Amino acid sequence: MKRILFCEICPFAYRLSTEKEILKRHLQDTLHKTHFAHVRTETSLPVVVYRHNSLIRRRLGNVNMQLQENKATNLALAVKHIDGLLIRPGETFSVWKQVGRTTRRKGYKEGLTIAKGQPSQGIGGGLCQLSNLIHWLVLHSDLTITEHHHHDGLDLFPDFGRQIPFGTGTSISYNYIDYRVKNNTANTYQLRLHVDGEYLCGELHAAEVLPHTFHIHAENEFFSREQGVVYRNGQVYRDIIDRTTGQVLKSQLIRTNHARVMYDCPPDVIIREIK
Repeated sequence: MKRILFCEICPFAYRLSTEKEILKRHLQDTLHKTHFAHVRTETSLPVVVYRHNSLIRRRLGNVNMQLQENKATNLALAVKHIDGLLIRPGETFSVWKQVGRTTRRKGYKEGLTIAKGQPSQGIGGGLCQLSNLIHWLVLHSDLTITEHHHHDGLDLFPDFGRQIPFGTGTSISYNYIDYRVKNNTANTYQLRLHVDGEYLCGELHAAEVLPHTFHIHAENEFFSREQGVVYRNGQVYRDIIDRTTGQVLKSQLIRTNHARVMYDCPPDVIIREIK
């Protein structure tokens, strides 16, 4: 018989467990004395390291499009707390240290969330798209990722205008499931973010030109059926390229995907049968 966790007993027990984890994270940050980035400026640093725009209103299976509209509101509120943030040498960037707790009182609305591997909804939902964008920018820099959570090996929705490799997303939940990066370089970085109505727009700036550029790409992508279950497979690599010569100095495997597909694949998708 499967053991029932305390948080699964009832909604109140789940809320209590969540508040315990939030308190634990606050205590950990206090004890570790992490030097968090907190200074923001309206003046952009001179070097644009990388930029990317992410479509806000995407069709995700049968998800109510009103949740996408609400997500646009949530993103517009959240980016105001991050735009212009400097990440100076030795500092750590944290999504939740900047954004804070998302509540109705602050104007946040019900948006799409993922709970127990299934689409759900909650106040402030949809901010994973913000951490996804920041993660994509960071991958094109020499910032060090210190905390990154995936969606537990699940392919939840069919592709809709995908621009970046599958498996490069993030999962966040206030405040104990965070996205954090540390600046272990001598350079200073800056995040510039805004919402233009249709897109979530992001740029990573720096004080000095980086010696390298970065290229992230997927390889060996395919769908498989294993014991009646369909999976999405592939690897994601990051190439480090010398800016002067264009030579690939190193190719890093940053993600291996074996994600259970949670939707019905279109008829034209080829699925390998694996016994």
